Amino acid sequence: MKKDRRFMKTILFAALLVAVSAGASSAVRSQESAASYPHMAPIDQYLMTDRNAEIAMAPSAAPPSISADAEVLVLGRHGYETAVKGKNGFVCLAERSWMAPFDFAQFWNPKMRGPICFNPPAVHSILPLTLKRTELVLAGLSKAQVIEGIKAFDAKGLPPLEPGAMSFMMSSQGYLNDKAGHWVLHLMFYIPLTDSRSWGADLSGSPVMLNPQFNGAPEPITEFMVPLSTWSDGTAASKEGQ
Repeated sequence: MKKDRRFMKTILFAALLVAVSAGASSAVRSQESAASYPHMAPIDQYLMTDRNAEIAMAPSAAPPSISADAEVLVLGRHGYETAVKGKNGFVCLAERSWMAPFDFAQFWNPKMRGPICFNPPAVHSILPLTLKRTELVLAGLSKAQVIEGIKAFDAKGLPPLEPGAMSFMMSSQGYLNDKAGHWVLHLMFYIPLTDSRSWGADLSGSPVMLNPQFNGAPEPITEFMVPLSTWSDGTAASKEGQ
């Protein structure tokens, strides 16, 4: 658990987290990753050519009892589009690399796919951040410009964070980065900016971990993660997936 916690603090998602390869220094890894993804790739590389594959991947983030009636979004050239209408207020999609922390070396990795399902409170107050980041990125803005756009959105357009906002990342189909693969399945909980110690995050023996995805940089949200042991389809995860 302690090793997983260190991993979680360096990688994302989820939908976005960096798994550490034995013996490699973080400085070397960052330089290699930055050299591979120094800027945004052509938009086509972030899109899935098989729309049905994305429709199937997105809801794999949550158990069928939730995702079967969820709305499903897929990424288009100008943003996310509704592919399946929902009935229960949940929304599922596959996040892309730009939902990682802005200083993440694989921020522009076009291979990244992070299936995630938001519950209704998160749909109202967290999903808009995903949609706004995506809109700004697909408009061709730089990281610095995206950050300024998010700050402006936070100040004028971001809905208040609703109590109980959370999401599921329980898919074995995701690809969170070049080191992690689908990484560790988990739940995520969103609250206004707070001291992570108030949740016991990252303390010895605690299953709660702080996700650096938002945490005031620039979104005014603290995000906690709790790892699980069973994928959304009910199968047990391997030790590496827990």
